[in-house]
Amino acid sequence: MQKMSGIYWVLTALDLLDALSEVDENEIVDFVLSCQKTCGGFAPCPKHDAHLLSTLSAIQILAMYDCLNRVNVEAVCSFVSKLQQPDGSFAGDVWGEIDTRFSFCAVATLHIVGMLSKNTIDIEACASYLEKCQNLDGCFGTRPGSESHAGQAYCVVGALAILRQLHRLNIDRAAWWLAERQLPSGGLNGRPEKHPDVCYSWWTVATLTIFGRLTWINQTDLTRFILASQDDQTGGIADKPGNIPDPFHTLFGLAGLSLLAQVDSYFSSSRKMENGVSGVEDPAFVALQMARNNLKTINPVLCMPQYIIDRLQLKFQLL
Repeated sequence: MQKMSGIYWVLTALDLLDALSEVDENEIVDFVLSCQKTCGGFAPCPKHDAHLLSTLSAIQILAMYDCLNRVNVEAVCSFVSKLQQPDGSFAGDVWGEIDTRFSFCAVATLHIVGMLSKNTIDIEACASYLEKCQNLDGCFGTRPGSESHAGQAYCVVGALAILRQLHRLNIDRAAWWLAERQLPSGGLNGRPEKHPDVCYSWWTVATLTIFGRLTWINQTDLTRFILASQDDQTGGIADKPGNIPDPFHTLFGLAGLSLLAQVDSYFSSSRKMENGVSGVEDPAFVALQMARNNLKTINPVLCMPQYIIDRLQLKFQLL
């Protein structure tokens, strides 16, 4: 696990719960800044190499604490731009692995620091490459022709939402593939014939939210799956009911609930009763009502609380 990403997961979960003050801001910020390397990127730990994954997490953390003015932004931009390949794709680091995750990290990082429009990367080549990653089944892989995966869908769609290039995609075909990931348990899997996992309550729900097609899945059943995956003793959320909770799934479970709670049409009187039984409130409805009232609103593109996005005045294409 990348330590920088782990810190981002924990802090974002706490922020959604309005509990960010529970950790030492100065200690966190000092650690993050100590991980910026001479190349401009951030490493997961001070003595490791810089990577796009840890660079985005670091920038998200510093944005959360409103400390981007302490970052050498020009060095960050230089690091990101040097990782773009001639075909528009991005390597994650100097060792050259190509993955659509890294395209998202590059675009998101530059957008957060306000440098995406400064000719730091070839936007047209980046968008064209991501377009080529949509498969005939509608979803997306790590690169053109690779197996479709819901996590890659979020990365491709999120990057194109930042670039305002969603018109390049077959939206309905992608949304259909994602909606088909819902299983009888209510949970979502990442690809056909796999088990459900709470993390897809983020990757899939966020992508469908960007598409404006979140109603294509059963929100009540998914909410019940997330609730069943919460550990009664620790409060954390696991990948599925009965398993051990961890920060990764806790964040994405909470983030998924935050998105589900933003759907106004869900909160109709007809959904309040469990299985239509008068006087018995549906636990899923109650949970989403609590999420609506108590969880901060999450941004579907960057997985950051919306108030940070508003402060930075970041814009996206949402359908």
